[in-house]
Amino acid sequence: MSAKQRTYILTQLSERELELLGANWTLFAHDHQMPPRLAPNGAPWLTWLLIGGRGAGKTRAGAEWVRAQALGLAPLAAAPMTNIALVGESEHDVREIMIEGVAGLLAVHRRDERPDWISSRKRLEWNNGAVAYAFSAEDPESLRGPQFSCAWSDELAKWRYAQETFDMLQFGLRLGSQPRQLITTTPRPNALIKRLMCDPTSVVTHAPTRANAYHLAPNFLQSVMARYRDTRLGRQELDGEIIEERSDALWSRALLEKCRVTEAPSLARIVVAVDPPASSSKRADSCGIVAAGIANDGAIYILADDTISAATPSVWATKAIALWRRCEADALVAEVNQGGEMVKAVIAEVDSTVPVLPVRATRGKYLRAEPVAALYEQGRVKHAGHFTALEDEMCDFGASGLSSGRSPDRLDALVWAIASLSFGAHAPPRVRSF
Repeated sequence: MSAKQRTYILTQLSERELELLGANWTLFAHDHQMPPRLAPNGAPWLTWLLIGGRGAGKTRAGAEWVRAQALGLAPLAAAPMTNIALVGESEHDVREIMIEGVAGLLAVHRRDERPDWISSRKRLEWNNGAVAYAFSAEDPESLRGPQFSCAWSDELAKWRYAQETFDMLQFGLRLGSQPRQLITTTPRPNALIKRLMCDPTSVVTHAPTRANAYHLAPNFLQSVMARYRDTRLGRQELDGEIIEERSDALWSRALLEKCRVTEAPSLARIVVAVDPPASSSKRADSCGIVAAGIANDGAIYILADDTISAATPSVWATKAIALWRRCEADALVAEVNQGGEMVKAVIAEVDSTVPVLPVRATRGKYLRAEPVAALYEQGRVKHAGHFTALEDEMCDFGASGLSSGRSPDRLDALVWAIASLSFGAHAPPRVRSF
């Protein structure tokens, strides 16, 4: 039909008929908002990754998929699912975007089928008995215990505890004959998303922001495209591309691969560097804990990354001292900007025999990291093994910090360890094998 014919027919429909037509998602969905039927291995898929730019319609697709699962609507579902998990970056995001948002679950239902949102219990209840439970990725342990027949996870690339939350969710996906999950996210090059994309039981759909241009303000596309076209941020946030590393990062993947060795030789001195968080709340930064050693020829070897998240002072101190003992290290190098003498006192409470070398930052993180990056370029630093999370931070660290805006805690500890061995005063060498 022509646009004029379509408009005429729509004007002849009653309000009820228009509502029924608008609720037929398959008539309006873009191709990327509908999952492929089978996974690459020829079997029904278990994980659907919908990766797209800002405004590409990811939230609407997620809400419509959950609606179909709860009500048993073909072709997205064969029968109603009873227990559904809704997981977002925070409780606020689950409520404001996934449930109450303009493209959220309450908005995509017809009035006669709309579920009840019981905010005090963090659950949606449908008339047919289906229930969806809201969870925050800030609290992975809240997913320990419940069980589900399907799940919708939103903006996984932004989750603070992505791997921990994802793991707990997988243990709960155990109801029904074939539990499935949908993940809607703007891409970031984290290890979890890359693994899921390569999983033979996963399917991936992808779309840039412009694919949904009809539903976006014209001046939005014009202004943001003019400002961010061909930039790394634009390729990620608008084109929905996974950018493996930042163009302005101090380290590259290729450089780190050149620095990799299977094991370290005999080392003259070993230190464990600690970058303590400012607090121990759930929202606090991680405590960076990295071990490194220097050989007689001056080469530095990264030995371990035992960084810990949201830990109390006694917990991170115990973790750091355990690594110090395991590596038979000479000292703990601890940044004292956040805690001063408190940092040394916390370590002493766990083990007063551990020698602590306090260091204080007088320059910004980027300026401190530049000379360390230069040592990598010169081939003077080696990685004795793979340190995925640490290397992800290194390849995402530029002049503006990490692209997520979070603190580079692992990288900070790495910089302190290498700086102590290469630029600081050395204790008399004590050769040992690691």
